[in-house]
Amino acid sequence: MAESSSLPPGFGELEVLAVGVVLLVEALAGLSLNSLTILSFCKNPETRTPCHLLVLSLALADSGISVNALVAATSSLLRVSRRRWPYGPEGCRAHGFQGFAAALASICSSAAVAWGRCHHARTRGRLAWSTAVSLVVFVWLSSAFWAALPLLGWGHYDYEPLGTCCTLDYSRGDRNFTSFLFVMAFFNFLLPLFITLTSYRLMGQKQGKTGHPQVNTTLPTRTLLLGWGPYALLYLCAAATDVTFLSPRLRMVPALIAKTVPTVNAVHYGLGSEVALRGIWPCLSSQRSKRD
Repeated sequence: MAESSSLPPGFGELEVLAVGVVLLVEALAGLSLNSLTILSFCKNPETRTPCHLLVLSLALADSGISVNALVAATSSLLRVSRRRWPYGPEGCRAHGFQGFAAALASICSSAAVAWGRCHHARTRGRLAWSTAVSLVVFVWLSSAFWAALPLLGWGHYDYEPLGTCCTLDYSRGDRNFTSFLFVMAFFNFLLPLFITLTSYRLMGQKQGKTGHPQVNTTLPTRTLLLGWGPYALLYLCAAATDVTFLSPRLRMVPALIAKTVPTVNAVHYGLGSEVALRGIWPCLSSQRSKRD
């Protein structure tokens, strides 16, 4: 894990600055929108249901991704002047762990929300609090477990090509990385993707029979595929061959795409829900009336 005192190869000052600005916009958008979802759950009793607890878990995970993006944005803007990662090797490992854990929690929380919605749509029964709490606890413990493994030697955290954020090191492509990648991807990407796809497909069939569609059954699956699919393809390519044949600019694209997921999720699960909106608006109105 070497730190460079110059700009990374393949990037100019303007490009580093542009990446920093993009990351900053993504971070602020994700944090602000997900904060509304969290505020709605805390302030509005109508949203304090087991199903909305799963949405709250997703909003917290997405807020973690946005915080990670904010650190990367700050690092990118500082990199132009300081020409190095400002937080040291330990900071890189901590940044990689936090971002990886939040990303895994976001993916698995999306699957948990899909399963909870499918359970409600097909059984018309309310999800039990014990089930929802158990799902949330499992999602976060599992995500922390998988994110901690690279710190213990299975996998490795290192700098992204731009050198302003840290993630799972895919540049080595050795047996250690490959074995960790395939096991982790099965449990934390393919399995949640299958649960999400199956759950919303069953919901779509149920809604087709009633003729009253209430939930967008395609957007969550598309978000998982389009938001995290580029990272999955990059890691798969790294497991098969030397990924350095791809330009550093191209290898930064999956990171920038993934940072948009919190905003998309917040719009879909928060602003796209009538119950959540009814909880958000009184919170905003009360804050506005206090200022007046």
